[in-house]
Amino acid sequence: MAEQEQDVKLDKEQEGVETETAAEESAEAEEAVRQEGEEIPEEEAETEAPEGEDPMTWAEKRAAKKQAKLDKKAQGYKDQIEQLEDKVKRQLAEFENFRNRTEKEKHAMFETGAKSVIEKMLPVVDNFERGLATVPEEKKEDPFVDGMERIYRQLLTELENIGVKPIEAVGQEFDPNLHNAVMQVESEEYESGVIAQELQKGYTYRDGVVRHSMVAVVQ
Repeated sequence: MAEQEQDVKLDKEQEGVETETAAEESAEAEEAVRQEGEEIPEEEAETEAPEGEDPMTWAEKRAAKKQAKLDKKAQGYKDQIEQLEDKVKRQLAEFENFRNRTEKEKHAMFETGAKSVIEKMLPVVDNFERGLATVPEEKKEDPFVDGMERIYRQLLTELENIGVKPIEAVGQEFDPNLHNAVMQVESEEYESGVIAQELQKGYTYRDGVVRHSMVAVVQ
């Protein structure tokens, strides 16, 4: 008798477990169906026109709605492309400005270095001119003097090739941008304000003055 009661109890417990398992599986199935229904948009899930609505009109509305979505998406892509193109153009413009600025800075540094070298070479030219000016007329055909003359002319030629030119002074009207007046003199040959004597030759390098001419100006 006790064994029969125990068997009945075990059968009821097993039946209860099976019932709970079936209930859980049923709940999971219902949840899956519900999620599948949510994933399908209402307009896509409908394949037939609602009752009472003209199928042709309903199809046109449905097609128009889809086309509107496609147009909106295409416009979004177009806006993104335009933004990227604008960004690239601005970056290219910034790079071009940077390159131009770098070129100007490099050119300015080169010009500054060149002027510095030229300024150091001009005293050498001055010494050549002073030395050759003291050579007597009868010794100008001397081989040594002739050699110094050739070196001096070669030096002037090379300076001219890189853009160095002497500033015209005697007989020119005084220009403070080119000349440095260190004294005033009287002259019957030149008018007032005209340079009568050059004390030290000045030079320009391209468009700038490397050294101003030291001159005497007529009163």
